[in-house]
Amino acid sequence: MSHTAHIRSHRKPRRSASTIAMRAGVASGVLGTLAVAAAAGTANAAEPVTQTLELPVLTGDLAAQVAQSAQATQQAAANYQLHAERDAAAAAAAKEAKKDLAHAKAEATKKAEAARKAAAERATRAAERTTLSTTASSNNVTSASTSTSTSTATGSAAAVLAFVKAQVGDAYVSGGTGPNSWDCSGLVQTAFKQVGIDLPRVSQDQSTAGTQVSLDNLQPGDILYWGSAGSAYHVAVYVGDGMFVGAQNPSTGVAEKPLSYDPPTGAVRVL
Repeated sequence: MSHTAHIRSHRKPRRSASTIAMRAGVASGVLGTLAVAAAAGTANAAEPVTQTLELPVLTGDLAAQVAQSAQATQQAAANYQLHAERDAAAAAAAKEAKKDLAHAKAEATKKAEAARKAAAERATRAAERTTLSTTASSNNVTSASTSTSTSTATGSAAAVLAFVKAQVGDAYVSGGTGPNSWDCSGLVQTAFKQVGIDLPRVSQDQSTAGTQVSLDNLQPGDILYWGSAGSAYHVAVYVGDGMFVGAQNPSTGVAEKPLSYDPPTGAVRVL
C-alpha cells in the first residue's frame, strides 16, 4: 500500500455522462420554462401598454369634440338670446310708435276741428254782418244811437260799464271767464255779477235774460246780441254814445267799438 493512499485527493470526482446529461436537461427545462414565462409576461405586459398608448388619443379627441359641441351650444344660446332681445325691443318700439301715431292723429283731428269751427264762426259772423248792415241802414240805427249818445249811466249801470271798460285790452279766449282773458258771454256774465245779477253763462241764454228793447232806445248797461234771440252767437255791453264793449275775437281781444263796426241784432235790459 502506498504511503499516500490514506490522503484524500483534492481532485473533483469525475461526473458520469448520464449525470451531465440529466443536469443539462434540467437546465434546458428551467431555461425553457423561464423563456415561456418571460414570453407570457411580455405578452401580458404588451396588451396594457398598447391600451395605455391608445386611450389618451381617443380621450383627447373626445374631449375636443365635447368642448366644440359645448361651445357651439353656448353660441347658439347666445344668438337665440340676442334675437329674442332684438325682437322684444322691436316690438316695444313698434308699440310706442303706434301709440305716438294715435296721439298725433288725435291732436291733429282736434286742431282741425277747432280750426273748422273757428272758420265756420267767422263765416257766420261775416254773413250776419252783411245782412245786419243792410237792416241797420234801413232802420236808421245810426240815428238811434245818436239819440242815446247823451244818456248817462248811473247806479248799477255805471258799475257794469266801469267793469267792462277796465277789461279793454284783455285777451279773447274761448271759454274764458277772467281775470285776464274772456270770451264774450264770460265778460258779460262777470260784469253783471258786480251788481248782484246772475246771468246765464252762454250767449244764447243771455239774449233772452231780460226785457227785449229796441235798438233805437238803447241805454247804457243794455246787453247787445248778434243772431236771433235765444240762439245768439255773440253778446256785448252797450256803454252809451253809440259805443259797446265786448270780447270780440282772438285778434282784437276785449275792445270798445262803435255800433257801426258790427251792428247788433237786438238788445235786452236787465237793470
